[in-house]
Amino acid sequence: MGTQPTERPFTPLRQRTLDDMAMRAMHARTKHDYVRHVRAFASFPGRSPDTATAEDVRRFQLHQREHGVSESVINGSVSALHFLFDVTLERPDLSRKLVLAHRPRKLPDVLSVDEVARLLEAAPGIKYRAALGVAYGAGLHVSEVAHLKADDIDSKRMLIRIEEGKGRKDRNAMLSPQLLELLRLRWREGKRRSVLLPHGWLFPGRSYTDPISTRQLHRAVCEAAEAAGIRKRVSPHTLRHSFATHLLEQDVNSRVIQVLLGHSKLETAALYTKVATRTIHAVTGPLDRLMALMEGQERTGPPAG
Repeated sequence: MGTQPTERPFTPLRQRTLDDMAMRAMHARTKHDYVRHVRAFASFPGRSPDTATAEDVRRFQLHQREHGVSESVINGSVSALHFLFDVTLERPDLSRKLVLAHRPRKLPDVLSVDEVARLLEAAPGIKYRAALGVAYGAGLHVSEVAHLKADDIDSKRMLIRIEEGKGRKDRNAMLSPQLLELLRLRWREGKRRSVLLPHGWLFPGRSYTDPISTRQLHRAVCEAAEAAGIRKRVSPHTLRHSFATHLLEQDVNSRVIQVLLGHSKLETAALYTKVATRTIHAVTGPLDRLMALMEGQERTGPPAG
């Protein structure tokens, strides 16, 4: 009979790193990613990270570049190693050697209002129509949509409470009358099918005690986009981008959009000015002004001498 594989024992350094993360109440996903990145760094020189040198750090990052590691993975490892060197090992001299990878900022894909309407109409059932409606109607991250509870919908104040959203921050999101009606339709349908528990998830997964997975929401929006004949690359985050862009095209102030999105920096919300077509179309180009001026001169003739 074969033996069961044994789990790798925790080294004192790994346990100390986990303790340091626990003291700071770091998210489980972040802890998992940090441990993975530190393990990758440790395997490069083949010894414990507490014996690392500045040259080890330099060679590791050079190795990542030469082997085509993506910018996001490189920057993830930089964050993890910053924590290891600054907090656990108290070696800021090594932390200063880390170099972030530059990521070209791409303009987000945005749907038109008509495309959003077609997408929601093509959603597979009222559950997903409501979930995608929240992503667009309130500008939520997909993880925030997935973890909504019925108690988070405040119909008296017309707000959606987001607890520990992106960045583990609480905030309020907008709740329009149309979105509230869509959520009420979802609530009535869920109660009729007995799939909603008191104070439970608004969008439960396969088990009523667990929230819907972000993967399910990604799959649903892709299926709806295909059914609606939308050829753009669409994800739940596209709906959040569309929310911000459409508000900007309605002349909503960028600072208001910043608050609604939960962004800490105004520059992040200002990105949507680059994709707001109505804002772009509202600007009169210099060539148009020049041509109009020339046509006016032709009609009135040269000035009298």
